[in-house]
Amino acid sequence: MRILVTGGAGYVGSTLVPMLLADGHAVRVLDTLRFGGQGLLGCARYPAFELVKGDVRDFAAVDDAADDVDVIVHLAAIVGYPACKKEPDVAVATNVDGTRNVVRARRPGQRLVFASTGSVYGAVPDYLCHEDTPRAPITLYGETKAEAEQLVLAAGDAVALRYATAFGASPRMRLDLMPNTFAYQAVHDRSLIVYEGGFKRTFVHVHDMARSIVFALDNWAAMRDDVYNVGHERMNFTKAEVARKILEHVDYYLYFAETGSDEDKRDYEVSYAKIRSRGFETEIDLDAGVAELVKAVSLINVVNPYGNV
Repeated sequence: MRILVTGGAGYVGSTLVPMLLADGHAVRVLDTLRFGGQGLLGCARYPAFELVKGDVRDFAAVDDAADDVDVIVHLAAIVGYPACKKEPDVAVATNVDGTRNVVRARRPGQRLVFASTGSVYGAVPDYLCHEDTPRAPITLYGETKAEAEQLVLAAGDAVALRYATAFGASPRMRLDLMPNTFAYQAVHDRSLIVYEGGFKRTFVHVHDMARSIVFALDNWAAMRDDVYNVGHERMNFTKAEVARKILEHVDYYLYFAETGSDEDKRDYEVSYAKIRSRGFETEIDLDAGVAELVKAVSLINVVNPYGNV
């Protein structure tokens, strides 16, 4: 297939694109390269790889990139609560208006896979969230993704994948994700302060996120025109449990603070029975993911020129 991946140089995209190329697909990436394109360097050896530098906020760029493809995988977004809070106008323009551009640029017969998020649930009355749980996002990130998700599903011939909290090593690494930053601090600072340690999140490894997109494309008839939580119930953990798991792999000082709070108040468990009923299972558990992270962050050193520690 010929596949357009928006945001393909990002955290998930730089894991997904090599996977698609290795499977024999032709892949075109549309990305602003806001964080560079180093994560896709290994893709340059594939004749079927194409990079288009452009922004989903620019309809003309999206329209050109969408020409002559069979599938659009829409990953481009301002991701996460902090990034959206920092640049709210950019977040809305990218996550909502950019998605509207993607939907508008679609040609007849083109499939659309959308990367959504469990953040659309927000603070919900039901502790166990499933796909029919009313969406009640409490952050701008969750609000924009919920609106974008509606646009995609209303367009038809589409699949929306609501991901758990991402973690794991990627060619375009992110250290703002909770398990990733916990591992980085443990390895480099040898200490970690955790507040609201009892708050529970669900996690999914970036490799499994990419696999879920491939799975949706391979099982389109069974999955189209629907939304799926992506993750596994065994990956429901509190912040304290994640921190203690890292202790099994690296020796560091762990302190649980009684003060401090996270403005993103998600605290719930999620059911993944629906996508499992279609045949998808995650492969990487927390222990394997943390072991990988400890090795990966050892290769990264963010230097603060104003520090002396």
